[in-house]
Amino acid sequence: MPASGVRAAAIAAQLSDLGLPARVEEHDRHTSVEAAVPESLSTDLWREVLEVVAEADRFGLLATSLNDRTLWAVVRKAVPATSDVGGPSHQR
Repeated sequence: MPASGVRAAAIAAQLSDLGLPARVEEHDRHTSVEAAVPESLSTDLWREVLEVVAEADRFGLLATSLNDRTLWAVVRKAVPATSDVGGPSHQR
């Protein structure tokens, strides 16, 4: 299992320990983690969940008009080269 898979599996395990069963999927360039988020999540539990997903390279929350909420996190398989990192360049 690539390092991204190990990191993603650790994130998924921690989310599951917090009561948010998570699934892990391997993709070409990243490994993703997704978990359904109940409406009744307390503020303290949200903080803990955010601390867990902060270990990923990217994370977010997908909310639908049907009140479904899915927390997602992505761990890249390769570290981008310096020239591939987004944002303005200040080199001259």
